[in-house]
Amino acid sequence: MFPESNAAPGYTYDECRATADWLSSRLSVRPLVGIVCGSGLGRLADGLKDQVVFKYSDIPNFPKSTVHGHAGRLVFGTLKGTPCVCMQGRFHLYEGYPIQKITLPIRVFKLMGVETVILTNAAGGLNQDYRVGDVMIIKDHINMPGFAGINPLAGPNEDKFGVRFPCMSDAYNRKLVRLAQEVGSELGFSDFLREGVYCVLGGPSFETIAECRMLNKLGADAVGMSTVHEAIVARHCGMRVFALSLISNQAVMDYESEERANHEEVLQTGDERAQQLEKFVATFISRLEHDAATH
Repeated sequence: MFPESNAAPGYTYDECRATADWLSSRLSVRPLVGIVCGSGLGRLADGLKDQVVFKYSDIPNFPKSTVHGHAGRLVFGTLKGTPCVCMQGRFHLYEGYPIQKITLPIRVFKLMGVETVILTNAAGGLNQDYRVGDVMIIKDHINMPGFAGINPLAGPNEDKFGVRFPCMSDAYNRKLVRLAQEVGSELGFSDFLREGVYCVLGGPSFETIAECRMLNKLGADAVGMSTVHEAIVARHCGMRVFALSLISNQAVMDYESEERANHEEVLQTGDERAQQLEKFVATFISRLEHDAATH
């Protein structure tokens, strides 16, 4: 059975506004940074101080996360003095929600005052130079569902958020990519910090060997089932986007290999790298300039 919320396709500006207002009325400070935690990366929210926590099931118009390893909570607080909101768990196409519904939280972030969105995910490594446990800064993406018309901006355009045809050549803010490289170098993380192209597929099945080979030849360094839809919506409404992938497994591209991708490996890798990622994200946020002109 699909989630019950699937009966109501997409969302409207008024629904997003109502959700943002409901949350804002229960907070004393507006968030400037929105963080989305991928599989196994929910501990990023643990570093927030003065936390105010909402279950997704209690938030008006919010979908419910059905994925193991996703806590399904919205956590507000401060990180290095910066007001933040953190999604412990996201929504995916394979859960049965319309693509417009799974990106609703990003619109809500915008209406609450968020200027910068940090997207994280666990991904399979296609680049043969990558190792399990590497962290890839996303410099660009390949939106495979978009080739088939599955795009969060499909349908009537919400002009209050952005233009009909938004540019995606600058989807991932280049200044923030450079800042992340600087932070990684300062923290001594350069040996496992990479930069590359992320490809999104629909899931929930992992990729076949032939699909991995094809994606690698197309220029993808990592593959997953999230992030891109959120990045498109964030850019549509003018927020800066920074994203990274934790390489949680090496994609299988050899028919003689006995390796098999599995979700437990994804969660374990996230847990092992969690402490360093928390330090990296906290330091990165402390260096951000909150100025709309930099968008």
